[in-house]
Amino acid sequence: MLALTRKKGEALVINNNIEVTVLEIRGDQIKLGIAAPKEVPVYRKEVYLQIQKENEAALNVGGLDALKGLLK
Repeated sequence: MLALTRKKGEALVINNNIEVTVLEIRGDQIKLGIAAPKEVPVYRKEVYLQIQKENEAALNVGGLDALKGLLK
């Protein structure tokens, strides 16, 4: 993991097309602004993990078999 120090108003660039800017610092919270192309999904980690969990559950429930059944 890369750890960086940034002040309010400062930014960092990822892969030439994603910019993360520190918008506000209040106590132990920071507000970040993320500018990324529309085709790049940006999620909070807890939301991303929930999406992964639900996708995995859908596959385990026999989602593929259900799709095969629809095609018959």
